[in-house]
Amino acid sequence: MNLFAFNLPLIALIPFLGAPLAAYAAKFSRQASAWVAALVTLLSLALLGPIIHLPFDNQTLIQSWSWLPSLGLDFAFRLDGLALLFTLLILLIGLLVILYARYYLSAKDSMGRFFAYLLMFMGSMLGIVLSENLIQLVVFWELTSLTSFLLISYWQHQQDARDGARMALAITGAGGLAMLAGVLLIGHIVGSFNLTEVLAAGDQIRQHDWYLPALVLILLGVFTKSAQFPFHFWLPHAMAAPTPVSAYLHSATMVKAGIFMLARLFPALSGTEAWGWLVGGAGMITMVLGAYTALFKHDLKGLLAYSTISHLGLITLLFGFSTQLAAVAAIFHIINHATFKASLFMVAGIIDHECGTRDMRQVNGLLKYMPHTAVLAMIAASAMAGVPLLNGFLSKEMFFEQAVTATDGNSFMWAIPVLVTIGAIFSVAYSLRFIHDVFFNGEPVGLTKTPHEPPRFMKIPVDILVMLCLGVGIAPMILVAPILSVAVAASLQTTPPEFSLAIWHGLNLPLIMSFIAMGIGAVVYFNRHKLFRWHDETLPRIDARTLFNMFLHGLLVFAGKVSRLFDQGSLQNAVSWVLVTAFIALVFGFSQFDSPLLGDRSLLSVDLLTLAMASVLIMASIITAYMHKRRLVALIIVGVIGLIVSLGFVKFSAPDLALTQLSVEVVTIVLLLLALFFLPQHTPQERSRKRLTRDLILSVTAGVSVMMLAMAVLSRDYAPISDFFIENSKPGGGGTNVVNVILVDFRGFDTLGEIVVLALAGLGIFALLQNLRLPAPMRDIDGREWNHDPHPPIMQTLTRLLFPLMLLVAVFIFLRGHNLPGGGFIAGLIAAVALISQYLANGIDWTNARIKTDMHVVIGLGLMAAVITGIVAMVLSYPFLTSAFTYVKWPIVGKFEIASAMAFDLGVFLVVIGATVLILVELGKLSHASHQVFEQERS
Repeated sequence: MNLFAFNLPLIALIPFLGAPLAAYAAKFSRQASAWVAALVTLLSLALLGPIIHLPFDNQTLIQSWSWLPSLGLDFAFRLDGLALLFTLLILLIGLLVILYARYYLSAKDSMGRFFAYLLMFMGSMLGIVLSENLIQLVVFWELTSLTSFLLISYWQHQQDARDGARMALAITGAGGLAMLAGVLLIGHIVGSFNLTEVLAAGDQIRQHDWYLPALVLILLGVFTKSAQFPFHFWLPHAMAAPTPVSAYLHSATMVKAGIFMLARLFPALSGTEAWGWLVGGAGMITMVLGAYTALFKHDLKGLLAYSTISHLGLITLLFGFSTQLAAVAAIFHIINHATFKASLFMVAGIIDHECGTRDMRQVNGLLKYMPHTAVLAMIAASAMAGVPLLNGFLSKEMFFEQAVTATDGNSFMWAIPVLVTIGAIFSVAYSLRFIHDVFFNGEPVGLTKTPHEPPRFMKIPVDILVMLCLGVGIAPMILVAPILSVAVAASLQTTPPEFSLAIWHGLNLPLIMSFIAMGIGAVVYFNRHKLFRWHDETLPRIDARTLFNMFLHGLLVFAGKVSRLFDQGSLQNAVSWVLVTAFIALVFGFSQFDSPLLGDRSLLSVDLLTLAMASVLIMASIITAYMHKRRLVALIIVGVIGLIVSLGFVKFSAPDLALTQLSVEVVTIVLLLLALFFLPQHTPQERSRKRLTRDLILSVTAGVSVMMLAMAVLSRDYAPISDFFIENSKPGGGGTNVVNVILVDFRGFDTLGEIVVLALAGLGIFALLQNLRLPAPMRDIDGREWNHDPHPPIMQTLTRLLFPLMLLVAVFIFLRGHNLPGGGFIAGLIAAVALISQYLANGIDWTNARIKTDMHVVIGLGLMAAVITGIVAMVLSYPFLTSAFTYVKWPIVGKFEIASAMAFDLGVFLVVIGATVLILVELGKLSHASHQVFEQERS
């Protein structure tokens, strides 16, 4: 097997696999988690190494496996110049952040949890930039929102960390849903979700009627993720995260995801007036607003956060110009911004780490205390300001040139270079403030400890990044031109335009704009106190967080009112709304038909057995309703109803359903018996005639409506889809049991989703019931004390004898399920009943001492077996969960079938056992604990 035939998915998925290892390694030492995280990152880089040359050879590598081919969904990855650039940024800066975080985090911080979150976030970002399929890209997109939530809220004890994480998740998560809708529209327009087809269909997309809605929806995802106006306010509040997280999010990941989408979809969506106004307008406002606001922030990370917003606006504005050279400048500034912004955030973290504060009104004159850090910070801040001989200067010159070009001789458009220059002025001013206020400007004020240089290895990441700022600024053609060229070619999907990275272009308008920005920016900074007073006294204080919280509060209040309207804490009321709504929909549906309600298909004759079963079913239902006040009796009669239903399945030749119904009925009865112990032993008397009348009308109406709907369907001839499954069950799935083949083959993806839900339900109920203590009644409804012998010897002996037989029956039902009635679900329920019977008859302690298997592990193994079955098919170049079968002949045994679906069914079997036993045993423990309390009080 050639490892490099599927190394692209490995590059993205290895960080996810490494995350639990990093968390586990913390048990050995704090350094172990950092080492694991670093090795995982290096492993992804190593897998990238053998194919890194392909983009430079004008080749695009696509590795694809069918997932749901009928829906156009593939598990597909793409490596071109743009993907390579972002992959290198994510991995290399991620590696530096890991080294930095090792020394930044305190002894109180959980290293394992931090690096596990960081690796999951890294994997999510790699998934975005390497995805070929847009739906797959959106999945990774939303994963970045979830994992960034974990990173931002890492310090869970801090209120601002929790609030910032919640705000980031709400805004970026909602933007992700909008992007999903936009991607679906693009897939509808193009007929494919794969980037290869989408990028080649730019003209088709732009000319389509759905272009504008698709553009707006995708830009909502981009603007929310990349903190563009008016969604920019979440990013400064995300500064509550540890500084290594901020350095990573702001430089190479999270906020760059939206910028990546602008670059990736540039050939498909750009070039229209709508694109120019929406993208360029948002970028311009964000750039100027962020630069202006950054100057007035006293917190170092706050200043850098708003500077990030401003620079993201700059990049967005460049893409909004819709020219090829503007795209070159945008991608170049992505590289430069990543280097100087990561280094500046790390410097801010060093200052906070060594001074105990980030307030620039306190951290002054640090040059003499931290000279090495000061030099690094001054170089990086100068690059941010666009000082010559640094990388930021080159990309800003290109930016100014494109701003001038965008005027196109139009006097009105000269507002663009004017506003761009204003943004640059404030950029210079806040960069000067970062340098002068922190490293000069007197002595430190009110610090709790004397500042000093950080550990040597904590400075190494900053050293490397600052050297890159210098190197790219001095020798750009050597260090950055090759990767820039291939990234631009991939973004434009054509040969990149000729561009120059020369340091000197002569005395021209862009150079004059740079000098104006630096000169006036210095004047603004040195007159900052007057500007601060004017800002504080003149401009109103608008806190976006307050507005967001007001909106969120209003939304929750509205949701509460709606919930109370339909819920009112009554199950009867909730069911009533459901029945009324269903009845209205039914009447509306019937009113649309011109044909009679009932068809002309001849009905089956009524035989004595069917009449008897129907009569028992009706009588049992009436008795249940009449005796509902005595819940144990009602529960027993409900069991009779389930038995009759299973007999009905037998009559109509559905033995699988009958077995399932019986198994579910047994488990449900045990579950309800355990739950009834904690519920009132009788139902309160209903005395309201109005309520009784309402319930009667609703129940009769619902029953008659369902009967009429069933008759309307069954009295007509129709072509059922069952014919397809019957015809293809044996040749396509290798089994004669059509129901089982449907579950594990034809509809295997549905079954996988169902067992995941079952597993989550089991784990959720376990978590809710664990260590719970509930008051329980001391006596039954007639005042008698509970039996003091909870484990009768006869029941103990009988269940112990039957236990191996029940397990044997479960195995038999499982093995025959592909060709005869049975299968993993039924067998799992039978095995679960066998295990539960031991707990009921012999007690929890006795059974646990003999059956030591952890049901959490059983659930995990079941899910793993089901998923691996699907993955193996993909590795063999078949769609996910494609099954295969063959026949083998053994001596004595003879000829028999082996099907890969058996492995999937084994997963179903294990999940059903694990979830069922986990739930019922935890309920049993709750009952057991309550009995112990009763015995203690009695004694």
